[in-house]
Amino acid sequence: MTLDLAGKASFADRMIIASGLADRQISAMATHLQEKLRDNGFGRVRLEGAGGSDWVLIDAGDIVVHLFKPDSRELYGLEKMWGADLDEPSEG
Repeated sequence: MTLDLAGKASFADRMIIASGLADRQISAMATHLQEKLRDNGFGRVRLEGAGGSDWVLIDAGDIVVHLFKPDSRELYGLEKMWGADLDEPSEG
């Protein structure tokens, strides 16, 4: 899932949220994305949690990528936190 954060957050313009089923798969996804981002001119791409975690963060400046195991993705609910509901006025 890709979320447009332009005008909503100062730390990035885009947030990408994806799932992997196992630590090894998530680690491979993170390494692949880090290489591709560097190859496409994003310079310093930082990884957090790549040593075997339920959640890996890839910070490429204007793009932030979150890789989760399904349970952790549901627990943290970033789609709800940063998704279209952010634009909806709260009732109450």
